Amino acid sequence: MTADTRAATPAEQMNLFERYLSLWVFLAILAGIGLGQVLPGPVQTLGQLEIAKVNLPVGLLIWVMIVPMLLKVDFGALREVGQHWRGIGVTLFVNWAVKPFSMALLGWFFIRGVFAEHLPAAQIDSYIAGLILLAAAPCTAMVFVWSRLTGGNPMFTLTQVALNDTIMVFAFAPIVALLLGLSSIVVPWNTLLTSVVLYIVLPVVLAQIWRRALLARGPAAFEATLAAIGPWSIAALLATLVLLFAFQGKAILEQPLVIAMLAVPILIQVFLNAGLAYWLNRQLGETHSVACPSALIGASNFFELAVAAAISLFGFSSGAALATVVGVLIEVPVMLLVVRVVNQSRGWYERGARP
Repeated sequence: MTADTRAATPAEQMNLFERYLSLWVFLAILAGIGLGQVLPGPVQTLGQLEIAKVNLPVGLLIWVMIVPMLLKVDFGALREVGQHWRGIGVTLFVNWAVKPFSMALLGWFFIRGVFAEHLPAAQIDSYIAGLILLAAAPCTAMVFVWSRLTGGNPMFTLTQVALNDTIMVFAFAPIVALLLGLSSIVVPWNTLLTSVVLYIVLPVVLAQIWRRALLARGPAAFEATLAAIGPWSIAALLATLVLLFAFQGKAILEQPLVIAMLAVPILIQVFLNAGLAYWLNRQLGETHSVACPSALIGASNFFELAVAAAISLFGFSSGAALATVVGVLIEVPVMLLVVRVVNQSRGWYERGARP
């Protein structure tokens, strides 16, 4: 027998949780819907465990989701921003000047326009809010996966993630508030700022303290910890989705096409932002290894934060929470398609890249 020398495909290079994330999310949806129908009393009890409008079980799960991902972020990489200033400039432009606003426009067009008569009228504003929250949170952890699958420059990837996370601490709330205001959706500033502190500031601080403590014990201890806690994020995400769909189950059974309609603006936004970032990097003469992670971070989202903020701001049974979950559901297959496109177009990219 001859050894199999076939190169691993992008999907095969992902771990079990990453590769089948969409399947796990789909199963969590089914489990949640079933749980809500079979045990409505206990589900409602969990939903009522709140302090200052923060659901305690969900708050705990969200921290378990977010902290392991933020542990990978090295803010020391910010000193490398100038090394690939063109790519960083494209990343910042697409993530903060284009992405949230294009999603708001797509939400208004499709949710308030094209699909409005097929959606529950009481949830339309909430759906748009969820789409805005999804777009206002640039990808953090998963972009490392997408970058690896395209041969992306590791230091550039780390630098752009660190920079995006720094900006997110200060810009997430104002951008969300602005776009929700333009959409005539009122959200109290104190609630929004509480969400930012709970789900961005405190997890970032905790993750960085933990990161320094681990690195003080050596790189081996740090890598071993990352490997051990890696599944925690996905497990906590799935548990959150089970609870969310336990509340959402009735609405979904009554409106099964809602998920498909919410997916339309998300899909358009992914390809729009990925294509724009990829083209701009080519026009500016950046290398393909920089253009790939720059395009991919513009296409994907920090969906854990979006889910957390949607639940905190609008509640478990809101259209906003459902809209953010649709982003989770389609994340992996859509991003694998984007990975395939940028990999197969490398020749085209390098022939046209300006020196």
